Amino acid sequence: MVNNIFVHSMDVELNVTLLTLGGFAELHKYRYLYFVVIFTLYILILCFNSTIVCLIWTCKNLHEPMYIFIAALLINSVLYSMIIYPKLLSDVLSEKQIISYTLCLFQGFLYYTSAGSEFLLLAAMAYDRYVSICKPLQYPVIMNRITIYVSLVLAWLIPAFETAVSVVLYSEVKLCSFTLTGIFCNNSGYKLQCVPSVVISVYGVVMLINVAFLPMLFILFSYIRILRISYSCCRETRRKALKTCLPHLLVLINFSCFIFFDIIIVRLESDLSNTVRLTLTFQSILFHPLLNPIIYGLKVNEIFKHIKMLQNVKKKIHESTW
Repeated sequence: MVNNIFVHSMDVELNVTLLTLGGFAELHKYRYLYFVVIFTLYILILCFNSTIVCLIWTCKNLHEPMYIFIAALLINSVLYSMIIYPKLLSDVLSEKQIISYTLCLFQGFLYYTSAGSEFLLLAAMAYDRYVSICKPLQYPVIMNRITIYVSLVLAWLIPAFETAVSVVLYSEVKLCSFTLTGIFCNNSGYKLQCVPSVVISVYGVVMLINVAFLPMLFILFSYIRILRISYSCCRETRRKALKTCLPHLLVLINFSCFIFFDIIIVRLESDLSNTVRLTLTFQSILFHPLLNPIIYGLKVNEIFKHIKMLQNVKKKIHESTW
């Protein structure tokens, strides 16, 4: 009792606004099961993504634009996981799932910066494949080191800048509700406002168009062009084009479904139970960063070859120790 009064007084004295994360369903029953599953998947995400990034970093024949963009995408997946999982694991074991409004805004900033970066990185990869297949003679000139570095920097800076503006707008609003319907800070914070801000709503649409809709259109346009040109060539060219583009399309579909869910879930707030919402949220935040390295590891030949070589080396070392 004394501790609760002390904490409350500190919150008032420091003028800290605390939010309750109300998206956990029946947490008291399955607390330790949640923790074990989430922690296990978190470790797998870090290991799978880091392994492929290290392979690309250490193998000189993988120092090409496509593999550099894949490495950037997987690093983005690791950053995305580190934004959500540590706090999520802590909340699962806590009696109260709370977060300060300032920390919530910071988590939202990192979360949507990472999401926007993913779309722009996928757009850069689509352009790389388009130049490689449709303009092979110009590829070394167009996709030079400067182009790659500029693409990577812009892929992280543009979403960071646009999200920062959104965070500043949210920091100025008056809150009348202090319970989020989710398990981390995403756009469900929009529902906490006393009066919905027209500026935030319009800016949110503009931001969605800039970092998601336009890159997606560019990606689809690039792959349609690739398919049109490759289908006018021989069967071997078509096969190579499909094999090269398929992993990127699978990742795009996977991530687009995740973003669609993140946006739509707030609109369906009253129609979904906590259990259903929690299940859907877990599926999106757990499987998206785990599928990326699996897709690229299995579907991209050069990466798959190096993974097999790594497994063979480990096997020989293990046999030699016995």
